[in-house]
Amino acid sequence: MQMNKIVEFHKALGDLTRVRIIALLQQGPLHGQAIAGKLGLKPPTITHHMAKLREVGLIRERRDKNTIYFSLNEKILQGSAMAILSVGKGGANMEMSVTEEERASIINNFFTKDGKLKNIPAQRKKKLVILAHIVKELEFGKIYPEKEINEFLKKYHEDYATLRRELIMCQFMYRENNQYEMNPKDLWWLR
Repeated sequence: MQMNKIVEFHKALGDLTRVRIIALLQQGPLHGQAIAGKLGLKPPTITHHMAKLREVGLIRERRDKNTIYFSLNEKILQGSAMAILSVGKGGANMEMSVTEEERASIINNFFTKDGKLKNIPAQRKKKLVILAHIVKELEFGKIYPEKEINEFLKKYHEDYATLRRELIMCQFMYRENNQYEMNPKDLWWLR
């Protein structure tokens, strides 16, 4: 499932027109007519290519009356491009703006001696440290049914649904059809 996401990203970039669209959008938002004019293509062709880029999350859209402006989602572009480097390694080194001492302190403050999470931190930095600590026990490349993820998260906190949602929102995990898989560490929102 997650490997398919990486493949789909690279397939989307396997077209010269889409690469040219990305290059244009790096300069700033543009509407479809402007993109078509700059590339010498017809608007339906641009619509087709924008749909492919939208499917992999590479573009954002903003409507202004009857005009849709497209912009590049650089975070997704960078994360997806780097994800290929972590395949087979279970993730590359993750970087976060906390020291090992801070990380240990956060874990010590939010977990009981028996490993239960006292509460889910509101502060983003602390929440990310907690989530990274929890997912250490999960296997990269393994697909988990929702029931298994729920049971796993119940070991840490009674509000497993919130933990599960946070793991998806912070991109530690990917969910499709009630099945969950670890994302490569380069996709985690720990930067």
